[in-house]
Amino acid sequence: MSAKLLPENLSAASNFPVLSRRLRLGIVGGGRIAGTQAMAARMSGYWEVAAGALSSKPEQAVARGAQWHLPEERCYASFAEMAKAEAERPDGVDAVMITTPNHLHHPAAAAFMDAGIAVLCDKPLTNEVSEAQALLELQQQTQGVFGVSYVMSCFPMVRQAREIVARGNIGKINQIHVEFMQDWMIPEEVSEAEHVKWRLDPAKSGSTSCVGDIGTHAAHLASFISGLAMTQLRAEMHVCGAPKPLEDTVFMMTRYADEVPGTLMATRLAAGNRGGLRVRIFGSKGGVEWDLEQAEQLKLNIFGQPDQIISRGHGHGVSSAVERLVRAGRGFPEGIIEAWGNLYTEFALAVAARKDGIELPEGWLAYPELEEGVKGVRFIEAVVSSSQAGGEWVTLS
Repeated sequence: MSAKLLPENLSAASNFPVLSRRLRLGIVGGGRIAGTQAMAARMSGYWEVAAGALSSKPEQAVARGAQWHLPEERCYASFAEMAKAEAERPDGVDAVMITTPNHLHHPAAAAFMDAGIAVLCDKPLTNEVSEAQALLELQQQTQGVFGVSYVMSCFPMVRQAREIVARGNIGKINQIHVEFMQDWMIPEEVSEAEHVKWRLDPAKSGSTSCVGDIGTHAAHLASFISGLAMTQLRAEMHVCGAPKPLEDTVFMMTRYADEVPGTLMATRLAAGNRGGLRVRIFGSKGGVEWDLEQAEQLKLNIFGQPDQIISRGHGHGVSSAVERLVRAGRGFPEGIIEAWGNLYTEFALAVAARKDGIELPEGWLAYPELEEGVKGVRFIEAVVSSSQAGGEWVTLS
């Protein structure tokens, strides 16, 4: 019987524990985001990269694996081969990250779930609602751990905003506004870049480009912080720049539970905006605002009181639950790599608990799980349906 990974007597009030060993992580897809995620996973202290399916061509799979310092026998030319082989190894991977183009998410995730290996999949979860639902049903059968990479929810100040709203500090929510503005698609020639081509190919990216890639981040963040599910939307998808087969911009009106209205905008043609993800939630007493480009800070405004800026760090308004996600002291910047590290930390603890056969303390982890990925695919379907119907209101199923 293998040694337990987690210590006994876990408490939701405690810091995250050290595991008895590092977990073994596999990589499916070897693009730029895989490098970012692997860097963050290693930084968390919970993971080591042990295997990969980095190319469908055997020679390239081995060559790319060597760049990751992987042994040749653990460099695979297909995710199906990798899932089978790693499940049979006594030192097989404990989990995989899936960072392939969207159309491969479903078959890759299903292969590893069937093999009893935990999955952290990039978003959008799948290109079709039916595929997302199939993964959810498969997870219910296998009881495996499955995370989705809505990494923006893992910034400490986002978690702090969520706590403030849940405590009722801003009162009853009356409106929610979120936007994700980027500018990297302004040059016409960018469409020819290898990492962009598949994002504009409906066969690989699905029915959307901007919506599926960054619009889903915005939608997830709005619901994550507010605690309210999006119920309806009316959307218009546009190609505002050079001609392309999929949209580069979307505007929409939204409604959430309790008939709370809102707006959501996303574009890749907003000059001067690089990481322009902004969320503003207003209530009967005040509001909270968070900006990815100023991720260290959270703006809290209680009507009739001086404005407050809460900064990432220990103490000074930051809760103990948020402090678990803080690595550097106040004044020493943290950013997207640390947010990815937080995602891989919480995912690791969930994987360890599953392997140990124990229940984690309630409310201890808040990483995005499979159900949130399914909601993201349903959101994309509703946006496309609304836009094709001329901007009609659509109810999210």
